[in-house]
Amino acid sequence: DSASSGFSFKGIRDYLDCYRSGKLTPSQVAKNIIAVLEDCDKSTPPLRAIVQWDQEQIMLMAEASTARYRNKCTLSYLDGIPVCLKEEFKVVPYHHRVGTVYLGTEPETEDATVAKKLREAGAIIIGVSNMHELGAGTTGCNPNRYHKIPRNPYKPNHFTGGSSSGSAAAVAAGLCPVAIGTDGGGSVRIPASFCGVVGLKGTFGRISGHGCLPLSYSTVGVGPICTSVADAAVVYSILAEPDPLYPYGLKQPKATLSDMCAPDLKGLKLGVDWTFFKACDAEVLSICEKAVEYLQSLGAKVVEVSLPEMEEVRVAHLICILSEMRDFLQPDFNKHFQEMNLETRAGLALGSQFTALDYITANRQRTRSMRFLRQIFTTVNCILTPAVASTAPRIHESDLLYGSSSISFIVRSMRFMQLGNFTGIPGLVVPVGYSTAGLPVSFQVMAKWWDEAVLLRIGLKLEQFRHQTKKPSIYYDILA
Repeated sequence: DSASSGFSFKGIRDYLDCYRSGKLTPSQVAKNIIAVLEDCDKSTPPLRAIVQWDQEQIMLMAEASTARYRNKCTLSYLDGIPVCLKEEFKVVPYHHRVGTVYLGTEPETEDATVAKKLREAGAIIIGVSNMHELGAGTTGCNPNRYHKIPRNPYKPNHFTGGSSSGSAAAVAAGLCPVAIGTDGGGSVRIPASFCGVVGLKGTFGRISGHGCLPLSYSTVGVGPICTSVADAAVVYSILAEPDPLYPYGLKQPKATLSDMCAPDLKGLKLGVDWTFFKACDAEVLSICEKAVEYLQSLGAKVVEVSLPEMEEVRVAHLICILSEMRDFLQPDFNKHFQEMNLETRAGLALGSQFTALDYITANRQRTRSMRFLRQIFTTVNCILTPAVASTAPRIHESDLLYGSSSISFIVRSMRFMQLGNFTGIPGLVVPVGYSTAGLPVSFQVMAKWWDEAVLLRIGLKLEQFRHQTKKPSIYYDILA
């Protein structure tokens, strides 16, 4: 429960309070959302957070939820809660385009596991959200005719971050308190950071990726983007379990939220590699250093650690993700090359230069890095870093037409992300402040495999460090 003065995002709790008190029904909320979805793409510039939605589908789910509230037989804490899923997931009856113009020519007939679980929990799926084409970038810039450029609700002339760009924009703009994304190189955590909301990448295999285009099978984690850490915990607890259709997570230990609400952080050791930590913009650094001091003031012990071979990790992660994408997209690369954005073509062309030897060497590096981490996690519970080294970059006129490609930006934006994707450890990003230009700055906590509970415990405390939440310049209050 966060009692804050001033602006605060509407979260799951606010929706449930309205439903339980009878102030609003899920059907009334759905009507508000439909009106907002019509409005936000007529605005200048259009928000472009949700790229496919269907009024009839939304109302059907909302009416079923309204009946359950009336009969006092709700399905879960997500009953009646509006959610959206990144276009990388199969969601009936939408097109599974994955950010392209050539995939998903027919409407989907089968849900991804995550979509199915959300339906079973009673959530209202308001549509599928925009994404960077084939997840192949970190800005969210997708100039093709079906997608266009999603806008950052804090500053509409800035990028949202990618590749789960529409998911983060939808949550920050108030369209829904929960969105689901995928994260192969920061694709949940970067847009969550740039849009000033919470993003969780689960341990590799923790949340099922079945029904998601398997672009890079060894680096991708699935996770929620939410307005608060408590909401991320609710969604995580519903989605995190083994799925017989997704072999990577079959042997996982049971997901818990143990000690999440402990009054302080006593007994926790938080590892910081200061040289690595400081590789970010001055504004980001000064806020993140204060956040570390704040965690210390709550009883946590900050321990200096050394993260070895981070440059090797960066290169090896890139080789793995690009080689796997290039392999999976071989037929697309041959057949639909001309229909892809220029940036996607360049990335995949780079991916075709790696050899089998490069890929094997990169995976040997993965084994080494996992061994180093296993060692580090015997001495600390978590590793702390800034989330992204800079704030969201500006959108230029040319980006709207041709897309955007900056290798230096990709490298900077992924700097603190790649370790989690490469080794499969979970990571949580929490907004901790704003730059002088008013753009969100976020902080990242990573833990050992399957220990999402400790991330959520620290995340809840981190949220209190940010003494105010600024209202995004594009914000719809669905409950008003």
